[in-house]
Order: sequence, then structure tokens, then C-alpha cells
Amino acid sequence: MTIATEQSGPQAAAQGIKVTEKAIAKIRSVMAKEGISPEQGGLRLGVQGGGCSGLSYNIRFDTQARERDHIFQFGDVRVFVDPKSFIYLHGMTLDYQETLMHQGFVFVNPQATKSCGCGTSFSA
Repeated sequence: MTIATEQSGPQAAAQGIKVTEKAIAKIRSVMAKEGISPEQGGLRLGVQGGGCSGLSYNIRFDTQARERDHIFQFGDVRVFVDPKSFIYLHGMTLDYQETLMHQGFVFVNPQATKSCGCGTSFSA
């Protein structure tokens, strides 16, 4: 396992995953509602084939890390990324937005060369 520990603010190690304070707060809130323990569980980010641009973001809560996961720690919130997905996600920022038109997590990914209008798929 690769572990990057976040100790001061929302930024992670260089070339890692960044998570904004709004996203961290939302992750904490949903984990509490789902009954997922912060000591073991976390948010799993991934990439899979599909979507209108070729690759699709995958986001879900997981009860524990897997053996080869990259693990990013933001206070009591952990983010898990499998090695294959990390190729496409390193350097990205996960944000959370609430507007009149949209509510949810937003991927700001410098690896994406093209994305769809809904923001859930991309190509690299």
C-alpha cells in the first residue's frame, strides 16, 4: 500500500490526489449516515472503461483498503485509489458543489484531454 498523509489543508502530496474542504466535509457526512467507520473505511475513486468519452469515473464508499491501493489521508477521511485508476487520476482534485443546477462531487482532472457535458466521463 502507498499511503500519503495529509496534515495541513486540503492538498495531498505532489502528483497525488487533492480533496477540497467541501468534499472532505461531504465524505464525512455520508460515511456517518452509511455507518462506515473512518478507521477502516473511506471513499474509493476509480476509472473504468465506458461513458461517452471512453473512460468513466467511479466513486463509492468502501469498508476497507485493498492490498495495492494508494491511500490518501485527509484528517480522519481516507481516499482509496487502485493502481490502474491512479494512472488516470494522479494530480486531480476532488471537489463538492451544491448549486441550483447541480449537487455532487466534481472531478478536476489534468489528465483528461476531453470530457463529456455531464462530467462523468473523459478521455486521456
